[in-house]
Amino acid sequence: MSALRNLSALRLRGRLALVILLACLVQGCKTQLYTNLSEREANSMVAALLQQGIAADRVVQKDGRLTVNVAEERFADAITVLEQAGLPEQTFASMGEVFKSNGLVSSPTQERAQLIYALSEELAHTVSQVDGVVSARVHVVLPDNDLLKRTVAPSSASVFVRYEAGLDINALIPQIKTLVANGISGLGYDGVSVIPVQAAARAPAPETPRFSAFLGIWLLEASVSRAAWLLGTLLLAIIVLAGALGYTLWRGRQPHRYALVEVP
Repeated sequence: MSALRNLSALRLRGRLALVILLACLVQGCKTQLYTNLSEREANSMVAALLQQGIAADRVVQKDGRLTVNVAEERFADAITVLEQAGLPEQTFASMGEVFKSNGLVSSPTQERAQLIYALSEELAHTVSQVDGVVSARVHVVLPDNDLLKRTVAPSSASVFVRYEAGLDINALIPQIKTLVANGISGLGYDGVSVIPVQAAARAPAPETPRFSAFLGIWLLEASVSRAAWLLGTLLLAIIVLAGALGYTLWRGRQPHRYALVEVP
């Protein structure tokens, strides 16, 4: 009975050791790329990375947001791929977010500031959707609603556009000015100024990684050595556990010697 108990305890310890070993190996190979992502953002990032041969996965956080993880040695390549893909996308506050009710009565000054900010965000979001535009910012100036003033400054807007290298931005400037002018009441075409800035040339995309066969399974060449090391570690653990099991069984089969004790 004692031998069976020792055997069961040994098997349980061996299973726990394997689980802990595998967990440590898996966690040690991964690093966080981006956190607090929505499902759409995480899916786009993982898809872009997988298309370039970079293994990536998603992990759900406690608050329901997602984290994208990649192999530690591919971290730099993953950042380059996502930058070239324009990910993560620039975020903008929507009208609903800007004018979200907080239960308090807003002052006219606060409402005016919210209106200007909402217009700027909406227009910047639209301009950033143009092909070749990396990022955009729109600054809107609206006249004061003061009837006592004799002269009222007209509405105006300033647009900052950061565009990709090689894009003919001069052909897009008239369209951007028309878009912004039509999006703001009382704003004329001449009241919109566009400041284009060319983005720095990006590094070339990493080469498509090569695959190699390992025990009949196709793996990335960079992962073959890790897979071999992992397999060797598992085999070594199995050999150690088998030896310990054999020794336990051998000890259980040995005859027990009893010493006679004389009772006075």
